[in-house]
Amino acid sequence: MRYLPLTPDDRKAMLETIGTASVDDLFRDVPTRARLNQPIDLPPHQGELEVERALAALAAKNVSAGSVPSFLGAGAYRHHVPASVDHLIQRSEFLTSYTPYQPEIAQGTLQYLFEFQTQVAAITGMEVANASMYDGATSTAEAVLMAFRVTRRKKAVIAGGLHPHYRDVIATTGEAMGAELVLAPVDPEGIADLVARIDDKTACVVVQNPSVFGHVADLTPLAEAAHAKGALLIAVVTEIFSLGALKPPGAMGADIVTAEGQSVGVPLSFGGPYVGLFATREKYMRQMPGRLCGQTVDQDGRRGFVLTMSAREQHIRREKATSNICTNSGLCALSFCIHMTLMGEAGFTGVAKLNHAKAVQAAEKLSALPGVTLLNKAFFNEFTLKLPKPAAPIVDRLAAKGVLAGVPGGRLYPGNAAAANLLLVAVTETNTDADVARLAAALAEEI
Repeated sequence: MRYLPLTPDDRKAMLETIGTASVDDLFRDVPTRARLNQPIDLPPHQGELEVERALAALAAKNVSAGSVPSFLGAGAYRHHVPASVDHLIQRSEFLTSYTPYQPEIAQGTLQYLFEFQTQVAAITGMEVANASMYDGATSTAEAVLMAFRVTRRKKAVIAGGLHPHYRDVIATTGEAMGAELVLAPVDPEGIADLVARIDDKTACVVVQNPSVFGHVADLTPLAEAAHAKGALLIAVVTEIFSLGALKPPGAMGADIVTAEGQSVGVPLSFGGPYVGLFATREKYMRQMPGRLCGQTVDQDGRRGFVLTMSAREQHIRREKATSNICTNSGLCALSFCIHMTLMGEAGFTGVAKLNHAKAVQAAEKLSALPGVTLLNKAFFNEFTLKLPKPAAPIVDRLAAKGVLAGVPGGRLYPGNAAAANLLLVAVTETNTDADVARLAAALAEEI
């Protein structure tokens, strides 16, 4: 049974009403290179039972990160999430809530978003944060567009240590805006010089810390160089627990901080949904995308919460909007907020210290293997190993043995010969000493 309720005559009448000759005309704004000239290579339609069986067979091929020793990272990290988080977000008033179009009625939603914003601003060292974005990559792309508005320039310098997926999202978003992107070379062994690439036309410098290879740096000199040219510094964080151990970007001079908040309260879930964090200086607040919740008092003096700012297309004129983001990742933001509240400052910094300590022990053990080199001078909980052989085949063989060894550099940078032998290893509080020993033994057999 196919769910196509319209007849050919129905479609013809609809096309005549809008003055279009064919359905294909509706897609004329899509570039030809982005269109398919044939049907998608998928099996023909089947019954519901057959589809369930097919999808179950596909799912069975996956190896869950929670079922075997896992050292996967590169932007998504496995952390322990207390059972109370999942229990609370499944309460009906949270699970079924959506964007509050009559915001002052949804006091509970506004309150937790206000608390969420406060937490994000505190850990990033910034003055104001919004009510969340879709994920870290789209949050970063929005930050670049915001920098264009603030500086009235359209040139962005992109660090080579920025996650390549984030870089690609910036490029895709910026293409329609006529953006000029200056891409620094990928440097697995450090952070390439960015200062020399900043000029009077630069709107922003985008740098990830720790970098995709795990390198940790002081961004202060870079912020000073950017500000000297009238540009903004956008600091990107993919492992939010690192802010429990490192100097916050705001204290290093960042103007905008974007981050992936998945590590706190949100499980891996095979890639999403996640929650993007966005924080900035108060002077740039009105150029910030998304929504901002605020605290106030009602006419009787009672504490209350309001939707203070919502400069998006659904609330104001399109030409005045700072973003076309349709909603925020509300349920994931709530998970983040609950988990962060349960931990408190002591718990947040405690988990960060535990992550770093475990990662240091693992790095020492793995880099002692013959032919293996540790490329990091400083790191948080993720580091890069240079193997004597290409990493991707080794990762595949170890996965077949029940060990998720990490992310091969060649997967992030296909065709880059320098990245082929690199292995990104992430160690969190969920990894035991036995896990590390098993990885070391399995890796020793392969190299």
